[in-house]
Amino acid sequence: MAENFKKFKIPSGMKDILPADAYLWQEIEDKARAAFNLYGYKPLRTPLLEEEGLFNRSLGNETEIVKKQMFVIRHGEDTYALRPEATAGVVRAYIENNLDKTDSFVKLYYFGPMFRAERPQKGRLRQFHHIGAEALGSNSPYLDSEIISLIKHILDALGISGYELKLNSLGCPEDKQKLSRILQDRLKDETEKLCPDCNERLNRNVFRVLDCKNENCKQVVSRLSLAPENYLCPECSEHFSAVKKNLDKLNINYTLSPHLVRGLDYYNRTIFEISHKDLGAQDALGAGGRYDNLIFELGGPKSGAVGFALGIERLLLVAGCRPAAAGQTKVFVVTLGEEAKKEGFQVLDKLREADIASDMDYENKSLKGQMRKANDLKVKFTILIGDEELKKQSLLLKDMASGAQEEISLDRSVEEIKKRL
Repeated sequence: MAENFKKFKIPSGMKDILPADAYLWQEIEDKARAAFNLYGYKPLRTPLLEEEGLFNRSLGNETEIVKKQMFVIRHGEDTYALRPEATAGVVRAYIENNLDKTDSFVKLYYFGPMFRAERPQKGRLRQFHHIGAEALGSNSPYLDSEIISLIKHILDALGISGYELKLNSLGCPEDKQKLSRILQDRLKDETEKLCPDCNERLNRNVFRVLDCKNENCKQVVSRLSLAPENYLCPECSEHFSAVKKNLDKLNINYTLSPHLVRGLDYYNRTIFEISHKDLGAQDALGAGGRYDNLIFELGGPKSGAVGFALGIERLLLVAGCRPAAAGQTKVFVVTLGEEAKKEGFQVLDKLREADIASDMDYENKSLKGQMRKANDLKVKFTILIGDEELKKQSLLLKDMASGAQEEISLDRSVEEIKKRL
């Protein structure tokens, strides 16, 4: 009687990245890595798990992420959280490892999974992946512009077009307080139209009203007349003007979006979002901005910083790139009989030592089955070894596109195959 074993399923909101898709992921990561190298950014890897307090402090207790979306793990007296975003962890690593003391200005990039307990939908998973960069140690508006230029370089490399860059400035802490008072004043007569959460946000953190996804709240926000010149101090206004002028000189198109605030409390001055119409309601490909106070607030020096993150799953939905042939098997070894398999296994090893992607049958398939496997792998050549070839110390090399076959001696096989690839 067959045993009835339970079949386990992947948790809701998470996804297996199967080999056919993984090649495309590698292509995206490789092109992003090339762009980071071009712009002078260095790789950094931080843990998936951080102290919960790191995110409470950096993201803000009133943000949706902290209040509703973090995966929290309690172990004894310690409380951790799976990272919902990477910037806080990067800043923690920057401070803890004294990177500011070894180099006053650093440019870092990362790839990796993030976690948020959201309702799964198109382009929004509970485990999702980011490509991101953080530049720490400068207040220069040129750095804001470089970060946006870097994003454009990555999107261009991936063949992505039709996106929109939305741009705004929140100014310094004093400017943000002024904007907060403006918002509270303009929304005080709209309380009946706002959702219960936004009525609470009016006094706790009014910026979250601008980020609310409730349709009634979005309509109220859309009618607000906001303009950075009404709250930016002269210094922040000059900074924002410089960013815009730099983007104009680089021919980077943008749309001024005065309602854009981003969903995290640490942002100040320049903020931006990249959206794409093909993504539907969840249309953000990525976003970022300045966070000039976060390093100091987490115990480090007073240093300016700016960064961004792009969602890999969302890039995949609109990307024009295709997986490179670089990872594809080029040669398949077909053998007839045990002695031929022994010889074929040695040939296979020599091919791999020569950096030729190769494979062979491990299922004892028939000649027809082995050739079918070679066809499925879309190899350029098959090597056929049987009794006749063993006697002659040779092999048959078959061009899978033309069907042409030629006999090659075993001792020159690798050299001859390299010539034909």
